[in-house]
Amino acid sequence: MTHRFLSVLLCGLLALPAFADEAQPNAEDPVIEQRMNKLAEDLRCLVCQNESLAGSHADLAADLRREIRQQMQAGKDDQQVVEYLTSRYGDFVLYKPPFKPVTFLLWLGPVLFLAIGIVVWYLTLRRRRNLQTPQMSDAVRQQAAQLLAENEDKQ
Repeated sequence: MTHRFLSVLLCGLLALPAFADEAQPNAEDPVIEQRMNKLAEDLRCLVCQNESLAGSHADLAADLRREIRQQMQAGKDDQQVVEYLTSRYGDFVLYKPPFKPVTFLLWLGPVLFLAIGIVVWYLTLRRRRNLQTPQMSDAVRQQAAQLLAENEDKQ
């Protein structure tokens, strides 16, 4: 019992460093750090793609945050920093890309797919409404009744 307890305790102690978080660098300028964090929330990590630049732990994301800080320290406003990043990495870095010919499908795609779905749904309902149910002739009806009667007799 004590060996098992000691083994579990030792495994638990060895796992503690896995829960440690990275140390955040001390901000030289808290105003720039706050601006950088706010801007990084609206930018996409190029490695993770489904995470914001602020929340990503990828090395490239850390480099981009450092680059944003440098741009801000150089006196550039948020719009200029975003323009710099999009000129370098394209509109993919933005969570909300601008509406332009390259991104038409991105912006209009959901509406287009909804319209296609409504048209398919309408055509399907119209086709179903126009289908005629086949009529059974009296001979076929009598034959079915006879088969049912024979089946009941066997049981």
